[in-house]
Amino acid sequence: MKRFLVVIALAGVLISCKNTNENKKDANDSVVATTAEEGKAEEVETNYVPIDSDEALVAASLMAAPEASRAGCKVIGYNMAGEFVTFREGDNEFIVLVDDPKKSGFNAACYHKSLEPFMARGRELRAEGKTGPEIFDIREEEAKSGQLDMGKPGATLHIYYGESDLYNPETAEVEGAHYRYVVYLPFATAESTGLPEQPIGANHPWIMNPGTHRAHIMISPLHNDKKK
Repeated sequence: MKRFLVVIALAGVLISCKNTNENKKDANDSVVATTAEEGKAEEVETNYVPIDSDEALVAASLMAAPEASRAGCKVIGYNMAGEFVTFREGDNEFIVLVDDPKKSGFNAACYHKSLEPFMARGRELRAEGKTGPEIFDIREEEAKSGQLDMGKPGATLHIYYGESDLYNPETAEVEGAHYRYVVYLPFATAESTGLPEQPIGANHPWIMNPGTHRAHIMISPLHNDKKK
């Protein structure tokens, strides 16, 4: 009789454990399903809208600047009406050139203020109808003669670019946009820097236009969806 009672007790314990494990499994499955649904909801809720005002244009373009410096950047460029204006003055070392709203996609730049003579000369020559090669040759001659100030060696250009012209008004991020960085070293070469003249792999720095006024280090970070 005692053995019979022990067998019944053990059976009860096994059934209880089985039910507990099944309940835990059901609970875990429920958590996973809930998390997956929440992830889908977050993806759907991202609200990208057209950049259709000067305020939106400035907000999105400021993403080109380092986050800690955005509040003090000078901001210039074409407004929604097609006029080249100063949106605001700044009090730090950066100038932000907003995306041109008349062009497809998105391309905003943030550069060290010592580069402004070089950048302004390029805008002036483009406004005169000069081609890319013509602008290069003119600025090369002017830089070599000392007429054109090329800024401080090592001055940087930050570029925020992408194919979309939609942005998230809550974060100011442009849909699918990425970063690229340029460090200007006028007349530097592969020999003077130790950098290759072609990238040896993704995310590797290299020197472009070596030996010229536009010599610069190119740095193209891997896109977020390609990081390893």
